[in-house]
Amino acid sequence: MTISSSLNAGVMGLTANATRLSTISDNIANSATYGYKRSGVDFSSLVIDQRSSVYSAGGVRTETFKDNESVGALVSTGSPTDISVAGRGLFPVTNSAGLNASSAQRELQLLPTGSFLPDASGNLRNQSGHFLLGWPADVTGNIGDVSRNSGINLEPVNIATSQLVAAPTTELALGINLPADATNAGAPNDPYLLPIEYFDNIGRSQTITFSFSAVVPADGTSHQWQVEVFDTAGDPNTAIGTFDLEFSDGAGGTGNAGRISSLTPTNGVAYNDQTGLLSIDLPHDTIEVDVGIPNQPGGISQFSSAFTQNIISKNGGPVGDLQSVEFDDAGGLFATYATGHRQLLYQIPVADVPNMNGLTARDGQSLSVSQESGALYFFDAGTGPVGGLSGNTLMESTTDIASELTDLIETQRAYTSNAKIVQTVDEMLQETTNLKR
Repeated sequence: MTISSSLNAGVMGLTANATRLSTISDNIANSATYGYKRSGVDFSSLVIDQRSSVYSAGGVRTETFKDNESVGALVSTGSPTDISVAGRGLFPVTNSAGLNASSAQRELQLLPTGSFLPDASGNLRNQSGHFLLGWPADVTGNIGDVSRNSGINLEPVNIATSQLVAAPTTELALGINLPADATNAGAPNDPYLLPIEYFDNIGRSQTITFSFSAVVPADGTSHQWQVEVFDTAGDPNTAIGTFDLEFSDGAGGTGNAGRISSLTPTNGVAYNDQTGLLSIDLPHDTIEVDVGIPNQPGGISQFSSAFTQNIISKNGGPVGDLQSVEFDDAGGLFATYATGHRQLLYQIPVADVPNMNGLTARDGQSLSVSQESGALYFFDAGTGPVGGLSGNTLMESTTDIASELTDLIETQRAYTSNAKIVQTVDEMLQETTNLKR
């Protein structure tokens, strides 16, 4: 009986608009919740029978969804551990159960923004109980080969283990000039010493010394030097490496005057003439010394001038107390120490999925991968389709109060209209019952 289908359609309309009212209520209630993605409802009709002679009202059905593709405005907070994805994408977090679980058993969740502070153990945690995840970097700032299709290599971000750091020296660059006249016949054969401070694995200050001795010929000019390398970490009187240098005099108009023409390792060192790097094995590690590429400017030169130290640079630093941490746009979490040393601790990736609106909503604005969302992929922040990671910011709710209040009025009117249908059908059925009287 078509009048019964009208009653069912009216009831379904009441249910559908009650569902829409629920999403509006959630949106308005979370209009000030950072990172909240508004909920929406899609209405679609149900068609049962629409033959010309018989029409049966099918009613309406609803599908709720989270508008995860929408991006809220970013507001500055002044806290360096408040972070947001500036655009598409979400960063990885886990719950308290996943904090101490293995990576294979850890529950992976995703957030668009979060206000993180270290807990008693130094783990970065927000007020909803989510712990930030990232790829740990080694002392050289390298994260290694990591999986970008899963969270298997992600670890909880902990800054307590970084309160003290010793950054060993692994790179040196020598920008010096050796006096050309020292290789002339009759020149005094006194070595030129170049001591350079460096730091070992536990932050101790050591000194590596390069001793440059000119090769003085019987007549003419040799343009040749013998170099010995000494290290205070071992026997300071025994050379740990030696090599020979020869410089071009620019004869024939080559334009290479004063540049290294050849470097020959003789003991304990290795040289790559393509990169200009000299490798020296020290007790704590191998150190790479940039002395220059043959026939190219830079590094060690030989001109008719005094022994000059133009540029001496190195990495590493002594033991220092952690002063602050901050994120850069590429997702790097950097620590700054009292010594001025700055080091990458973790790399925070940004995840993307084919269908953002297919992600499953969880508590605390977090989301998780579902069959509808498709598989995730972790990008470096600011690359591919994902936005950069913005520190000192939080993302506002995507709720537009004006739009929600407009929808609220429409929903109220629609609910009232469906209630009127139920009331009308009730009156018609009552009239049918009265036919017996």
